[in-house]
Amino acid sequence: MGEWQKGLFGCFDNLGLTIMTYLLPCWTAGKNAEKNGESCMTYGILAGLGCVGLWSMTKIRGMTREQKGIEGSYMNDLLMIWFCTLCALVQEAHELEVEPPFLQNVERT
Repeated sequence: MGEWQKGLFGCFDNLGLTIMTYLLPCWTAGKNAEKNGESCMTYGILAGLGCVGLWSMTKIRGMTREQKGIEGSYMNDLLMIWFCTLCALVQEAHELEVEPPFLQNVERT
């Protein structure tokens, strides 16, 4: 089993993604879901609904781990989402190669 490409606090490796997540966490949660074959709109909305949001983001984080072969457990995912929501969303987005809309056509060097 593997590990996450970026650490939980690797938020600042992609400032555009970090800023987007801090301003609109529902966007990042939805895009993470979309990269896992789920509905962006549904999971983006669910992300803002308290306990349902915790459940939905934890579910998608587990799907990401499974897809990428990353070690972990449901309880660990839940704790990361509960206590470090924004950093966990960014970490997951890095893994799934999610880019904010304003950076999608920008070439990186």
